[in-house]
Amino acid sequence: MDIDAWIWWLIAAVGLGIPLVLTAMPEFGMLSVGAVAGAVTAALGFGVVAQVVVFAVVSVALIAVVRPIAARHRDGRPGHATGVDALRGRQAVVLERVDGNGGRIKLAGEIWSARALDSGQSFEAGEQVDVVDIDGATAVVM
Repeated sequence: MDIDAWIWWLIAAVGLGIPLVLTAMPEFGMLSVGAVAGAVTAALGFGVVAQVVVFAVVSVALIAVVRPIAARHRDGRPGHATGVDALRGRQAVVLERVDGNGGRIKLAGEIWSARALDSGQSFEAGEQVDVVDIDGATAVVM
């Protein structure tokens, strides 16, 4: 029984897909896609050399292009800040006098305790202040 070359390429694609599932290494998936491209080349009637070249070119191209993009997405920070990070740099309105000892502000629709970054500085009710940091449950403003 003679098996066509494209079937061997599909067997190779499945063989390369198994370590992808077991190890979660995307490179195996890219090699598997290269094997599928080799199978398509074989099914179209091209010779062994063309099949191997297509496999190599597709696999290397995927690894060279997709891997850096995936690494950037994996290593990058989230697109938007959340929690305390989302409050830094925002503006707030002083509700009760804020100085180095304390006070109250309205920040993001909520009332927060606050203190001035510079202990000698004070802000009166109605003034706009910038949130520099969040220290526990207290906003540090300037």
